[in-house]
Amino acid sequence: MLEAVFKVLGQMFSQPFRTVLFKSVGLAIAFLIIVVIALFRLLEWLSGTGLGWLEVTIGPAAHGPLAVLGWIVAFALGLGLFAGAILLMPAVTALVASFFADEIAELVERSHYPADRPGVALPLWLAAIEGVKTGLLAIAVYLCALPFLLFAGAGAVLFFIATAWLLGREYFELAAMRFHPAAEAKVLRRMHQATVFTAGLFIAAFVSIPILNLATPLFGIALMVHMHKRLVTQYG
Repeated sequence: MLEAVFKVLGQMFSQPFRTVLFKSVGLAIAFLIIVVIALFRLLEWLSGTGLGWLEVTIGPAAHGPLAVLGWIVAFALGLGLFAGAILLMPAVTALVASFFADEIAELVERSHYPADRPGVALPLWLAAIEGVKTGLLAIAVYLCALPFLLFAGAGAVLFFIATAWLLGREYFELAAMRFHPAAEAKVLRRMHQATVFTAGLFIAAFVSIPILNLATPLFGIALMVHMHKRLVTQYG
């Protein structure tokens, strides 16, 4: 598996990959901006409405303390948006991966497995549905894990494991569906779930690195192309 990781890292910044990299990073940034703006508007509306309601309920005497509370809420909003962007990064990269999976997989297959039968590109709508499903599942899992972040060590470990499971699952299935129907790809992933999860740990480590994590779709898909090839060769 380490050999596959080094192969991916060696190819990631080659000229063909750079073209896909710029497109995927641009789309990931666009999605993040949209998400952050939507979160900001929602939290701003909730805090403004809530403070206004408190002032009307308590009376004008509460204006000073509520103004201080407003500054605290504003600071919390900024911190919350930053934390939200970090927590949503795996979900965003999973969605972005669905749009560029075939370009990335084709580059890896052509470079490392030229004698093998090439995969068949997924219909864009199917890839997008898989990406959206994984993104929504990621948000649901992270919301469940969020309370555990209060316990710093346990929460960080749980978040890391959830990320490894989710992204390993998503990227392996996208790579496998180039050669198998969706149902067979899911069965193949379940048959080799330990290997897929272990590869997912490398992807989770990659997505935890600020800035560099914008390239997670390239790293994740490329790694899982190698994993799929290895499993099919070993086990048929």
